[in-house]
Amino acid sequence: MTSPTTDRSEAIAGALLMLAAGFFAWQTMDLRIGTALRMGPGYFPAILSGILFLLGLLVFLKAFRSTATSEAMGAIAWRGLLFILPAPVFFGLTVRGLGFVPALFLTALIAAMASMRMKLHWALLLAFLVTLFSTLVFSYALGLPFRRFGPWLPF
Repeated sequence: MTSPTTDRSEAIAGALLMLAAGFFAWQTMDLRIGTALRMGPGYFPAILSGILFLLGLLVFLKAFRSTATSEAMGAIAWRGLLFILPAPVFFGLTVRGLGFVPALFLTALIAAMASMRMKLHWALLLAFLVTLFSTLVFSYALGLPFRRFGPWLPF
């Protein structure tokens, strides 16, 4: 039988999550929280901070219950980082100029290319379906007031 060991990386990750939760909870101290039926501006951030703290606590406690030796971390997925991280930035920078539909399509296409196994035709289909679904939900069903096609486009 193996003795329990401490996984330092999990302990540090759990502690950082709990610190982040504490910081965000502290930021909501001046906001009115309200109740579940009459939510104030601080209600949602306070609930998310509590959930983040509990998640951090679970990760932290798991670090001390680990009986298996920790495995070495694999190689960094540079392709994923180079495609996933810039995708929301691209959307934020282009949504007003291109409009919701083309900006979302290109963003989904950029993010889909993060996988080395993703073929171009599947990435195009995925981007089309995400754009179609999002346009139907946000523009038509919810009626959010945004431009589907922006001033940078000739039509």
